[in-house]
Amino acid sequence: MKSNLNWPLNCFLFFFVWQMGFGQQKVDMPQQLWASLAEVSAQNYNVQALPIPVEMSFAGESVPLNHPDVKERLDRELLVNTYWQSNALLIIKRAHKYVPLIDSILIAEGVPVDFKYLAIIESGLQNVTSPAGAAGFWQFMKTTAKEYGLEVNANVDERFNLIKATQVAAAYLKDAKELFGSWTLAAASYNAGRTGIKSQMNKQEVNSYYDLLLNEETSRYVFRILAFKELLENTESYGFRYDQEHLYEAIPTKKVKVDTAVSNFVRFAQDYGINYKILKIHNPWLRQSHLNNASRKVYYIEIPKLGYYDRP
Repeated sequence: MKSNLNWPLNCFLFFFVWQMGFGQQKVDMPQQLWASLAEVSAQNYNVQALPIPVEMSFAGESVPLNHPDVKERLDRELLVNTYWQSNALLIIKRAHKYVPLIDSILIAEGVPVDFKYLAIIESGLQNVTSPAGAAGFWQFMKTTAKEYGLEVNANVDERFNLIKATQVAAAYLKDAKELFGSWTLAAASYNAGRTGIKSQMNKQEVNSYYDLLLNEETSRYVFRILAFKELLENTESYGFRYDQEHLYEAIPTKKVKVDTAVSNFVRFAQDYGINYKILKIHNPWLRQSHLNNASRKVYYIEIPKLGYYDRP
């Protein structure tokens, strides 16, 4: 798809026409000038339909794009996410920063790297918390996180530890793959739950995600993953232009072993030549300004290497 390189002109024309015609300052303009502006705007503003891939796969499993409903569902998610340009471009930038680490963990855990796109649609590669209480890049609920061994309390929440959360996501997905025999169904179960997907498979007597009639959210879920796979693997084809300098970079860090309580992370950060804000940026799983550690558990705190931040 060709990018619309005339967007600055379009924005100017829209603002100008709005001010002249609908803003607080009404200005009389010759009808011919109005017509000329409208014609220029129409010539330079284009919303284009997107080509649907001829074939596609997820985690090595074929997507049946010969099915009309499957094709239409993919088309919907491609349109929605391509034309939400600001969000897509932010994800492209963040992906450069975080995806290499996520990929390396998925590979080490024996999970297809296509599952990085699941993290992208879950959180936009941000440490966010949903209204329901799901948290982190992988949006784990507390119960699931604890079931898989993550520490979750007021002091420490390892759902915000990207390395540990990715390892747990891999474990969950492998368990789901063993249950369903399909990575695609495993992905769907990440949204609807393994019990929910299994129940619908039994009721409807089908064994493919693409043959299941599911609720709106889960019905769109895998297609949102597919849309971001297509978009991020073919960014220029969808009109996104950027230079290497525009992408976000991972900051190299060193690990500091801590096996005692820490009474004041502000002072702790200062001892390593950074401030509290930077400490929390690199260690969002530390939820308070101190660490309770009566059990002498071993934690590793990430400290950015010298040269990336000004010393306080």
